[in-house]
Order: sequence, then structure tokens, then C-alpha cells
Amino acid sequence: MENNNVIYGINGPVVTVKNTDSFEMMEMVHVGKQKLVGEIIGITDDITTIQVYEETTGLKPGDPVEGTGAPMNVLLGPGIIDNIFDGIERPLKAIEEEAGAFINRGSSVSALDDKKLWNVTMKVKVGDKLEGGQIYATLPETPIIEHRLMVPPELSGEVVKVNPNGDYKLFDTVVVIKDDEGVEHNLTLCQQWPIRTSRPVKERLTSSVPLITGQRVIDTLFPIAKGGTAAIPGGFGTGKTMTQHQLAKWCDADIIIYVGCGERGNEMSQVLEEFSELIDPKSGNPLMDRTVLIANTSNMPVAAREASIYTGLTLAEYYRDMGYHVAIMADSTSRWAEALRELSGRLEEMPAEEGFPAYLASRLSAFYERAGMMQTLCGAEGSVSIIGAVSPQGGDFSEPVTMNTKRFVRCFWGLDKSLAYARHFPAIHWLTSYSEYLQDLSPWYKDHVNKNFVDMRNQLMGILNSESSLMEIVKLIGSDVLPDDQKLTLEIARVIRLGFLQQNAFHPQDTSVPLAKQQKMMETILYLYEKSKALVSMGMPMSVLKEDKIFDRVISIKYDVENDRLDKFDDYKKAIDKFYDDVIARNA
Repeated sequence: MENNNVIYGINGPVVTVKNTDSFEMMEMVHVGKQKLVGEIIGITDDITTIQVYEETTGLKPGDPVEGTGAPMNVLLGPGIIDNIFDGIERPLKAIEEEAGAFINRGSSVSALDDKKLWNVTMKVKVGDKLEGGQIYATLPETPIIEHRLMVPPELSGEVVKVNPNGDYKLFDTVVVIKDDEGVEHNLTLCQQWPIRTSRPVKERLTSSVPLITGQRVIDTLFPIAKGGTAAIPGGFGTGKTMTQHQLAKWCDADIIIYVGCGERGNEMSQVLEEFSELIDPKSGNPLMDRTVLIANTSNMPVAAREASIYTGLTLAEYYRDMGYHVAIMADSTSRWAEALRELSGRLEEMPAEEGFPAYLASRLSAFYERAGMMQTLCGAEGSVSIIGAVSPQGGDFSEPVTMNTKRFVRCFWGLDKSLAYARHFPAIHWLTSYSEYLQDLSPWYKDHVNKNFVDMRNQLMGILNSESSLMEIVKLIGSDVLPDDQKLTLEIARVIRLGFLQQNAFHPQDTSVPLAKQQKMMETILYLYEKSKALVSMGMPMSVLKEDKIFDRVISIKYDVENDRLDKFDDYKKAIDKFYDDVIARNA
């Protein structure tokens, strides 16, 4: 049959076809003789518009366009973890073996290895009734992740055939089910799902457990819940990517999906190098055994950048449905918004603020709303936490992407240029950041860490806020004129900033800190504050208190106390008591 659907016009990644009624909205199509991957994004009486996810150089009017009859989807099955994909789920390792360092246009390598044998264990028997989302078999995907094969959500029926346990390839049938109409469906080791549709769940649950990251400024001051959303905005050089790397390495999610969306190639290669060498602290296995990387760097086609975010999300939801807690790092959503802007300009849509399309806010909200703690169709609990980096030009938080992101996330970790230039990392500024999860997570902290944890956190924030007000005076007339109690506030704030908030990613004891140690550190700093306050109220000047090196000693706790030797904190308490007694004895 002759294909009458041919290219009419080409405008960068936007291709048009005239006078056709063969296609549906969001349908995946193959464009040109090289069969470039594209998606239908607009249909009018006479013009159909296609967004092409590959470089369109060399296409010309009259080249064929073929429909697939299905929406833009990804292949879901074993082999996703420990893999590197581009924005439309093409495996970069397999492409490199086939074509070398650069991706050939129209490359059609299978997303997952269809020749590899997987050791499958069946979980159902003939006669069982299966609903959508239920688990029918399991297999070890990596040494630490068990892959659970689920019935596609829209399918249900009775099991009529079960193959024995053993080794199977990706597309081998392992279970056959018969639906209510009497139609038989073969269940293999994989399924497909459209990237722009969120996978169904039983129920959305409230987020009441924190995602522990090992970063003190996040875990203590601005925590994020499992199934929560957070934004990391910051100008160039403030450490967005590095903060995301730290979270990806140390957070207690079961699976990490890192989406490098429009970032520089060297940053992505750094991720690849580091992650392949790192050991997962929980299991002792390589970190890649629970990590998926989606690399869509700035030199790759712009339209695929827009799709990469949804690809990452769909993979995250797939593992969530198995009952895992997944964290997705999107670096950076600004580059994704810039891809939207470019495509919108090509489509000649009316621009809104700074040239971004008017639907920027609704696209961002649709993206962040796919996060959450869920009860899955198989009855387990799983979550998707989204942490999106934002790159405002010049560090200006009033630009559209940052402002709209702020509307839809409940955690805002604002990176500050002056902190970064002072080598204070993570450069999350305590006055511009906030977390709306604090209230929801307070019961968990009280039950699992310490009943006074939230009160101590609030005390710390109170001291930092007081310091900010006092610094205004200090800048004008110097610190000498301040009374001693205010001088003490400045000194303790310095201890909090250097000893608690600043963290060294290269120090084995400081790169990731358990909550119990974080709580002990807070306790020690506040104990020093109470004792020093008592001395100042007796009339002791700050110059006398500073003669002792106790303030610097407390700052160095983060290095001197090992993460598994919390008994050492008792020595610091004794040292503070001794300091208190010595000052009184010297000035009696």
C-alpha cells in the first residue's frame, strides 16, 4: 500500500504534513527515510504538526511519514537499572557498540536487551484471578533490586497457563490469562506505557516519612518527605548539580533515576564516572545497581530534552508500582522549559513572560503532581520523590521558571551565590529556603529520633534569624558596640554555620551524616549556648569566654566524632561543663 502522507514543511524539530486524517494526537510516528522518531502535537483541518526527537538535517518535503498507531511510549521491563538511556529511552551503551561515540539518526536499537536470559520465579498458578498491577513473577534484576513483573494496569482475567520457573528472554511468554470476553493475553517479561500518562494507583497517601539524605541542612532544617517535591534553584556555580549528586548518592530511596536534561556533557560524564565507582552505603554493592541514568545533554536534539523528563518519570512510576521508593533528580527543569520555549516559538504560539509559552505553569504542575506516596495496585506502598534543579539566569529567583516551580513544590532549597563563593557548601541559604513538610514530619522525628528534635531545630533557626538582624547593625557600626548577649548570639550562629550547616563532601565522616549524629550535634551546640548564656548573664564578657577554644572545638565535632561513635558526645558535654567551671573559677 502506497503511503500518501509526506512532509510538507520543516522548521527545525517541527515538521508538518498537509491534508491527512491518518494520525491521532500524541501518536508516535516515523519521519523520513531514516525513520526518525516523532510525535503528533497538533492537528487542524489541513495541517498535522509533528515534533521530531532527532536532528532533522537532510529531511526534505515529499519524504514519507508513517504512523505507528500508538502513543509515544517506553518499554518497561528488566534491564532498566544500571543502564544509560537518551531522552527517548534509547540505550546509549548498546548504540555505542553498534555505531560508535555518536548516535546515528533513526537508530532503532531495542531499549532493553532482548537476548539476555533472566531467571524468572512464578508467583501465580492456573485458576488464579489477576487484576491490573498484580505481580505474577519475580526475577533478580541486580544484586539488590528484585524486579516484579506486573499485569498491565488495564488488563485483568484468569490464569490459564503458567510456564515453569527458569530462564526466559524479554519477549518470552511466561503466563497466559483469559479476560472476561474469553480473549487470551500473553504476559511476557515487559510491557509498554505512554510517557505522558501517569500510571494508575489505588490511593494517594499522605507523606509522613522523611527522605533522609545525610545532608544536615536538608534533614534538619528543610526536610523533604518520601513522595515529596523539592526545587534547587541557584545561579551558575552555586552547586545545583553537586547537591543533586550528593542526594543521589546518599538519600535512602531504593532506586535513583538521574535525568540530565540539557546539562553540559562534562557534568553528565562526571555522573557516569563517579556513580560507577561509588559503593552504595546500604548494601555495599556498586551504586549503579540501583541507579538509572537518562542523559540528554545540551548538544542533543532539543525536542528530546522535552521528552526526557517524562521518560524518567514513567520509569520511576513503574518501579513505584512494584512497591519501591524512587527518587528522581531532574537536572535541570530550566533547560526543559527552554526546550518548550524553542518549540513554542517554532509553532508561532503567542509568547508569555520572557518568551516562555503561556502553558509553562500547567506543564510544570503536571510534572510535579506525578510525585507522591501511593498505595499501588498490588497493595504495596511506593513513592516517587521529585527533586528538580532550576537554573535562573543570573541567580534571579523572580524569573518565570523559578516562580512557577515555587507554586507547585513544597520544598525550596535556595542556593546562594555569596555562600558558594565563600566555599560554604551545600550553599542552601537558611533565610530564603523553606520546607512545608516540617509539620507533617514532626511526629516521625519525635518517635524515631528525639522528642525534642523539632524544638531544637526551631531554636537553631531562631539564632540564625537573630544573627541576620544583628549583621545589619554590625555592617553599619561594627560588632564592638553590641552588648555581650548579642555578641554571644553572633558567636553561636558562627558555630552553627561552620560546624553544622557547612558540610564537606570529600570527608568520609562528613559527606553523609545519620540523623542520630545530627541530633547530637544540635544538642551539643545548644548546650554550649545555654552555658555561655548563663556566664554572660553573670556579667562575664565575651572576650573572656573566647579565651577558651571551646567554640572552635565544637565546630570540629563534624570531623572528630565518627558517625558510629556517638558516645564521644559525652566528652564534649564534659568539656563544656569544664569550660563553664573554669571561667567562673578564673573570674571569681
